[in-house]
Amino acid sequence: MTVPLRCLAIVGVGLIGGSAALALKRAAAVERVIGVGRSRANLDRALQLGVIDAIETDAAAAAAQADTVLVATPVGQIADVFAAIAPVLRPGAVVTDGGSTKQDVVAAARAQLGAALSRFVPAHPIAGAEHSGVAAARADLYDGRNVVLTPLDETAVDAVDRVDALWAACRARVSRMTPAAHDATFAAVSHLPHVLAYALVDSIVTRADAQALLRFAASGFRDFTRIASSAPEMWRDICLANRDALLVELDRYADALAMFRAQIAASDGAALEARFAAARDARNAWLETLERR
Repeated sequence: MTVPLRCLAIVGVGLIGGSAALALKRAAAVERVIGVGRSRANLDRALQLGVIDAIETDAAAAAAQADTVLVATPVGQIADVFAAIAPVLRPGAVVTDGGSTKQDVVAAARAQLGAALSRFVPAHPIAGAEHSGVAAARADLYDGRNVVLTPLDETAVDAVDRVDALWAACRARVSRMTPAAHDATFAAVSHLPHVLAYALVDSIVTRADAQALLRFAASGFRDFTRIASSAPEMWRDICLANRDALLVELDRYADALAMFRAQIAASDGAALEARFAAARDARNAWLETLERR
């Protein structure tokens, strides 16, 4: 980013927003960061850690000072934030978000941002972790990671360029999709895996013999369920916001489970091994593409 942001307001100073602030400061791409959030303790910690430079009590007070606003709250809160900031946005100010779903966020922007809609750039930084809160934020979270922008037909070119440059300054790889394509894609490769991790933990811990089972759980259970340590509020909102696409993926996964169940019930070892081998080879090929990035 050749010209640093004068003032960035971050609404929701957690892992996503806090890491963006740290990365932009590392790149000398922002002069001042104002933080807004529901927890004063979290904001005080963000100030202490140097993630933000000032605290505001509400989103409107922060947005009134900013040339760029990053809304990094759970997606269920974004509509209320848009409603609060729309009347006070400065001329030329750009609004963007970090939500994991896009069609619902776009609908909220159309309903709440009014004339500022052309300055809104929907975005999704794909760099989450199982831990949340500003204490989990780090400057290198976005290094080499993907960020998807889903600009609207109405979005001003210079607004898209600013958000593109913001994430490039965070050392992310920026790409673009339509909101609908984004939601269908991430229902399959992000939202579904989180539901499965939560479901597996739930299926074990609600059993009468849960403690005996967990006593013997080791790395396989740990690795499969790692993302079940993610923020429940955030994933509740994501699942409901992307309900239709997620239901499609859940049905597809149920079909795959039914196939494996039938093969196990039939003691069809050859079919099981073939499917396991195909899945292993596909995953290994995917891992190689990650290593080359």
